[in-house]
Amino acid sequence: MKETDISGSDAAREADRALKAKHRAMWALGDYPAVATEVIAELGPELAAAAGAAPGIRVLDVAAGSGNAATAAALAGAEVVASDLTPELLEVGRSQAEAAGAKLEWRQADAEDMPFGDAEFDAVMSCVGVMFAPHHQATADELVRVCKPGGRIALTNWTPQGFIGQMFATMKPYAAPPPPGAQPPPLWGDPDHVRALLGDRVEDFSAERRQLAVGHFGGPEEFRDYFKANYGPTIAVYRNIADDPEKVAALDQALAELPEKFRLDGDSPVLTWEYLLVTARRR
Repeated sequence: MKETDISGSDAAREADRALKAKHRAMWALGDYPAVATEVIAELGPELAAAAGAAPGIRVLDVAAGSGNAATAAALAGAEVVASDLTPELLEVGRSQAEAAGAKLEWRQADAEDMPFGDAEFDAVMSCVGVMFAPHHQATADELVRVCKPGGRIALTNWTPQGFIGQMFATMKPYAAPPPPGAQPPPLWGDPDHVRALLGDRVEDFSAERRQLAVGHFGGPEEFRDYFKANYGPTIAVYRNIADDPEKVAALDQALAELPEKFRLDGDSPVLTWEYLLVTARRR
């Protein structure tokens, strides 16, 4: 039985449906699969290994996007279900997995209300995905619920102080106000926050800050323009201020200045993006 019910009244359920529809539409903007394969590809295989993906292991990838971690887990021999709120991402993932020779199941699902049975999976993972579900406790409850006792939970999330966390902080003044009850995504990169969400339902909890070296961009403007074209949350923020040229210009400048704080060294085009790798076992 699920531990968290965010539905409440009919009005609350309708508001939640509207919010999830907005999230689906946001992640369908641009080309997130390009970001997953061109910029953060290394995170998928790393997370699949941390989840213990191997033959005989049944794995659920939650908020899988186009399946960079799910496909890696399937190629490692695991039986994999990739779930995501946005069907457009799943369609791209299915094609990419087939091209790579990976076989897995693709399911549209809300991370806060998943259509899977209790204790159905040996491992549950998410690669910079569940952090964007608005209600953190409801999401954490679902991760635990569908994991078998003794099974592994493995999560990769951007940290608040890292590059992507600071990109969201930079965009916040220009974004539409979050709905009541929604929590900031980068909180999932705070080990204390994640530990509190999972609580005493897990053991062997480990949280390790790691750095992803990103050399895809030749300069700060190239990074900014790439995210303006491909990354749903950035596109949504720019749409929110499209009628205010001064705000657009200010955000353009702020995003172009951001990479200077995260260079590998002073002259290198390589950026360091910090993320948190969490692993735990369900009691």
